[in-house]
Amino acid sequence: MYTEKVMDHFMHPRNVGEIEDASGVGTVGNAKCGDIMRIYLDIDENQVVRDAKFKTFGCGAAIATSSMATEMIIGKTVQQALEVTNKAVMEALGGLPPVKVHCSLLAEQAVHAALWDYAQKNHLTIEGLKPPVGDVDELEHEEEEEA
Repeated sequence: MYTEKVMDHFMHPRNVGEIEDASGVGTVGNAKCGDIMRIYLDIDENQVVRDAKFKTFGCGAAIATSSMATEMIIGKTVQQALEVTNKAVMEALGGLPPVKVHCSLLAEQAVHAALWDYAQKNHLTIEGLKPPVGDVDELEHEEEEEA
């Protein structure tokens, strides 16, 4: 079912909480399953993610992917954080059951939404960053149609 790493990040999540006066905040959800994920970023003057926190309302996989995603982007540049994909999050966790893959997509999109917020607040253009989606379920349908 779940890997040991997924269970560890679910039972002992890293970086839970909020960052006051965050550089960027991103919130995404999935209307189908009800998960909501919010990621807070503290980005320094060199565009390096100093800290990342999350609050997630959802299943164990949603909490685990939030925890892993924040771990993966701390210390990275904004551009490197943008390159953290849902597949990278899943690999870092040792995999997810197919029915829970959308949780890793939530994590990726929450990071992107927080980066978008940061870029908007600072009048920056981050190469490759697209406007965030509110509902990750929309992305899943796009992927199904492209397949």
